[in-house]
Amino acid sequence: MRAQRHQLDDGPGVFVSVQDAGPGLAPEHLDRVFEAFYTTKAKGLGMGLSISRSIMEAHGGRLWVTVNDGPG
Repeated sequence: MRAQRHQLDDGPGVFVSVQDAGPGLAPEHLDRVFEAFYTTKAKGLGMGLSISRSIMEAHGGRLWVTVNDGPG
């Protein structure tokens, strides 16, 4: 995880980058990854990212996903 100060249009903010060590996310899943109950895990609930995004947006933030090289 990395965090750094970031200037936003309406003032100062923080940019936090998180990369896990999982198998990665296929590009075709990017459009659905924040949908409630959507999961790529056999025993997943599909709620974590949906809830996290709602919390971030309620506080004026944004949460998004990108595909990176390698795992995670």
